[in-house]
Formats: sequence, C-alpha cells, structure tokens
Amino acid sequence: MDVVVVGAGIAGLACARALTDAGARVRVVERSRVVGGRLASKRYGGRYADIGAAYFVADDPDFAAQVSSWQSRELARPWTDTFRVYPGGRPTTGPVRWAAPGGLRSLADDLAAGLDVRLATPVDSVPEDADAVVLAMPGPQALRLSPPPAIAAAASAQTWRPVIAAVLRYPSREWGDLTGAFVNEHPTLATVCDDGDRRGDSAPVLVAHSTTELAARHLDDPESAAPILAAAVSELLGLRAQPEANVHRWTYAQPEPTDGPYAVDGRVWLCGDAFGRPRVQTAWLSGRAVAEALLG
Repeated sequence: MDVVVVGAGIAGLACARALTDAGARVRVVERSRVVGGRLASKRYGGRYADIGAAYFVADDPDFAAQVSSWQSRELARPWTDTFRVYPGGRPTTGPVRWAAPGGLRSLADDLAAGLDVRLATPVDSVPEDADAVVLAMPGPQALRLSPPPAIAAAASAQTWRPVIAAVLRYPSREWGDLTGAFVNEHPTLATVCDDGDRRGDSAPVLVAHSTTELAARHLDDPESAAPILAAAVSELLGLRAQPEANVHRWTYAQPEPTDGPYAVDGRVWLCGDAFGRPRVQTAWLSGRAVAEALLG
C-alpha cells in the first residue's frame, strides 16, 4: 500500500509512523521547512521557545504509552498541574501538563525519524499517485486542495480561531513561582506561560497567547500586536522591565470540536485535532485512527 500524508504536524506524523511501522510505503509532504505544525518551537536569541501548543496532557492509554517512551528517553517531562487564574491570580489544579526540554517540536522530530519526509514541498491538489491520501491539516487548508465531496463537507464544517503568540524575553525573572496562567475576561490575553520553567532551564522568557479578538485585528500585521501583548503581560504580573518581544501568527490555531476521529471519502482521509477536544493528544489519536483504519 502506497500512502501520501500531506502535513507533518503531529497528526500526520503519528499516522505516517504507524503505517510505516506496519510495512506500508509512506511519503510525507510538508510545505514548511520543518516538521511539527503547531507543535512548534522557534529560536530567539540563541534559545528555542515553544510558540504553538503550550503543553500537552496524556489521559488516553495509547497516547500515554507514547509519552512514556518520550519520557524514558528524556524527550518529555511532567511539568505542572497548577496554573493561576486571572483576575485574582488564584491557583487552580488540573491534569498534569507535559513539556519538552528540547522544545515541543523535538517530539515531532522524534516521530519523523526514519520517515520519508519531504519538506518545503507545497501541493495544490490531492495527490493522485497513491492508494490513499491523508490530509493532516486544518479544514480550511484542505479545502484549497479541492478534495472529494465528503472531505470538503467535513472541512467546511470546521470552525477555527486565530491566535498570536508573543515570546517575551526579559533581563531577569521577576514573576516568582509562576508556571502558567489562564486569563479570563481580558481583551488581549488568553494565557501566559513561563517558558523557562516549562523547558526547565529557568530562562527569563514568558510566552503569551492572545485572545481571538486581538488576533483577528492584527492578522495582517502581527508585529503590531507585540507591544500590546507585552504591555498587557507587564500589567497583569506587575513587571517593571521591558522585554524583547517577538510574535508568531497562527491563522488556524484553535478548532471547535467536531464528531468522529476523522473524515473519509474513498481513498482520501482528513484528520487532526478538530476531531475531538482540541489537544495535541487528539491530533495524535486522529492520525493513528486513520492509520489503523487503512491497515485494518
């Protein structure tokens, strides 16, 4: 069986990994120069910061086994079960959030090891030279490839919200024992994470994610959101120093959940974190579900 996977985010890589391990011939094509998708880390000032997913949880047994493998090789580590909630700054506990000392993209690199991955390879239609094609991407991007009707319908049903991530590098740490924070009822901020604590190197770096409303206003000029997000974080945490601020735009960042683990029409499949609660784990499970269906 020959399979083309379009998209080298965690859904596409999980699918390709399972298919390859079972003996299928798999080619992964990715328009970006790196794997990972929103499992993203970018270098600023000689250090990587996580600019996409803030963390991941592992409450599914199959994904927990994958995470255990990463942990045993020191690629992933349990980070925290406690975030602050603003207004007020009170702590709240939840599931253990996991992080990666090498940046979350290092986990995508691990999944991609040994696969036939072709980077910087955009496609403008559904590939014809394969028994099956897996579109591992947000629905709006899949629609650009003119997929078959059931895939187009599933893709059209998806709703995505934009986010702008701001990497804020400070001269020193001023924020005490902050790990991360959920920010409610704020016009600018949705979350703030201590990237130095998350990565385990204590670097004085915070990563803030914007609200959908702010992102929508600044999608055409994301750099203009940098001072706005920096000022909002300083006000929220009472910080005095001015950070160096860099931003990254995510046009398709947060999907509304849809039903089922994937969509299929003949030899074309669609998977990703829109198929369930939007999580890293959901994307991995969706990609694996497609692989299992193809192998079954």
